[in-house]
Amino acid sequence: MGVERTELFGASDGGGREEDACGLSEELRRQARTELREEDGTRAHALQQMRDWIAKHPHIRKCRTDTPFLLRFLRTKKFSVPMAQEMLERYLAIRQLYPNWFRNLDVMDPNISEILDSGYLVPLPERDDFGRRVVLACAGRFDPYKFSSGEMARTHSLVMEALMDDAQNQVCGYTYVNDEAGLNAGHLSLFSLSDVRKLIRLVMESTPVRHKATHFLNVPTLANKLFEFFTMVLSDKLRNRVMCYTKVADLHAQISPKILPKEYGGTVPLADMIADFKKELVAKRSEILALDDMEIELSPKARFVSDFQEDLGGLSGSFRKLEVD
Repeated sequence: MGVERTELFGASDGGGREEDACGLSEELRRQARTELREEDGTRAHALQQMRDWIAKHPHIRKCRTDTPFLLRFLRTKKFSVPMAQEMLERYLAIRQLYPNWFRNLDVMDPNISEILDSGYLVPLPERDDFGRRVVLACAGRFDPYKFSSGEMARTHSLVMEALMDDAQNQVCGYTYVNDEAGLNAGHLSLFSLSDVRKLIRLVMESTPVRHKATHFLNVPTLANKLFEFFTMVLSDKLRNRVMCYTKVADLHAQISPKILPKEYGGTVPLADMIADFKKELVAKRSEILALDDMEIELSPKARFVSDFQEDLGGLSGSFRKLEVD
């Protein structure tokens, strides 16, 4: 018996100006051509392949098919259509398998709103020297005795969903700055080691994001084991993109202080950056919440479900290295 379908939403016209424009300046077009093998013809053909595949997929009941959404996956996978399709399957699946981490991403949720107001997680308004959006996380600003691990994960998911449709973000990728000052035993007890491993795997394998550089600042001694655990599941490529510093001045050698909050050597107070970003989240609220309308049938025999059960079932055995670009 066939899968009951609802009409696909967010579909584009499948061609024409939307495909040609693609939201890129000439400089970014050159970068996309060099790094992602993206050409106008390749892009239009790949987008049509993705839409046809979604329409015929035996398990996908409802999915966005607009250009920005599909380009998340195509650009992350350098226009390998089969790899983009697999990542899209996984993306849809994890949102249903782990709703406490990936669904109900509502800026109006009182706890999530308070977490954002605290300055725990905020994308900086200015880009770094590589054109990347910089996402700042301040562990000490998250209260682990008031908020849950699910609320922390959903805050991260909300922030990234607000950024992923942006064409420049898709091409240039992201830089992360993690200030671990104030990290304490409460933070370390939020997630089990199994959940830490699971989250890393899910984000790296199922979220269409190009992770280009990760900076850690003020990592306390009590978190050394967790940091080692985090890095051991990464590929050599990603591990080489992780950098640690003991003081802010060292970070300035990698990221210009002029784009950082005033508290880190810049000129704009963190509170102002938070307020501006929350306005962006409010403007996108309906669009982000509508992601929960997407649906994929989670058949136990489906490849993407059996993979999760096999790969994420426990901590025994060797770790499979994560490889993304």
